[in-house]
Amino acid sequence: MLEFVSHIFVKMRYNWFYIPFMHLELFGSVKQVKVEPYIPQTLPINMQGWNWQRLALSIGRANRALAYYDGILKTMINPTLLLSPLETREAVLSSKIEGTVTTVDEVLRYEANMKPESALKKADIQEVLNYRSAMRGSREWLDRELPFNLNMMYAIQAALMEGVRGANKQPGCVRKEQNWIGPVGCKIEQATYIPPEPLSLDIHLRNLVDYVNLQDEEPIIQCACYHAQFELIHPFLDGNGRTGRILIPLFLWQKGIIQAPAFYISEYLEAHREVYYQRLNQISEQNDWESWVSFFLEAVAIQAGENVRKAEDVLALYQSMKERIAAISQSPKVIKILDTLFVTPIFEASSFMKLCGLTRSTTNRIMIRLKEEGILMTLQEASGRTPETLAFQALMDLL
Repeated sequence: MLEFVSHIFVKMRYNWFYIPFMHLELFGSVKQVKVEPYIPQTLPINMQGWNWQRLALSIGRANRALAYYDGILKTMINPTLLLSPLETREAVLSSKIEGTVTTVDEVLRYEANMKPESALKKADIQEVLNYRSAMRGSREWLDRELPFNLNMMYAIQAALMEGVRGANKQPGCVRKEQNWIGPVGCKIEQATYIPPEPLSLDIHLRNLVDYVNLQDEEPIIQCACYHAQFELIHPFLDGNGRTGRILIPLFLWQKGIIQAPAFYISEYLEAHREVYYQRLNQISEQNDWESWVSFFLEAVAIQAGENVRKAEDVLALYQSMKERIAAISQSPKVIKILDTLFVTPIFEASSFMKLCGLTRSTTNRIMIRLKEEGILMTLQEASGRTPETLAFQALMDLL
């Protein structure tokens, strides 16, 4: 699938205009193409005529899957801590949809001060770290009971753009120039989608926020429509897709569907990237919201099942390691040691001592025993001023 990006052309003063250009057809004729930005519908959309018998089954499956996943979250004392590695995985997969290529292993190695293979790889890793930072910042926003509003969206996008490619594209600000979506390097006439003109964005975004805060809508349908509308509005010059996907678990959390904003949907969307884009395009091209909603419901149901499996695996590993590490370490700080391994599964030996609050001798004794038991694996031997780097391999294998 071709990578999709945004390109600036000219500021538009009217709802549409013509750009004359030479279209080389078989017989060399000249064709003038009308370039017209999309005008989003006002939410909530009209759903009359939809196949509600089929959709009701899909809604039921999605809600049951989410409820089962939420049940797993409720069994966790600290789901945010335990699912921290899966949060990094979500950041990797969501960024991959936009063409950022790296792995969880590479990101965690970089955080442990292991140098990436190239400057390009370092840039990719930093984008993933920004994504994770944006996820955590938005969670703190709602934790403080601040409203689900435009300022939160702007803050998310600004965090994504900080110090990386796209940092010069008005981070945290609604675009003031027209953009379009299509194959890399394409011209406007080759665009697969032209978002709304800049002067109309304020109206569309305010309608979007009003819709999010409605209380009498089916939440899973509301989430589907909200995500699609945000992507169609495409309010920023960069980072729209990533911002939109960060908002999905935040919406479900704000509506009380899940206990923590830890619903990771990008695995499914990345695996079905072509269909993901097709269904969004069908809204703008054919006003076909029903196909998009059906796709989104399936994504939620299937991904919720996969999230359950991963969460159960992480929880089972935590419980088993709790007993093993308690026996190995003989330390009253066994929970602190275990939590550190789950939050930072790749680390420098010196930082492990500080994170756990242990003395140097106790740290050395525990790490030697954990390596002997195969719980820790050395990734990089100590050399000169470079400390030893270790990995909690059992957790890495789950990612």
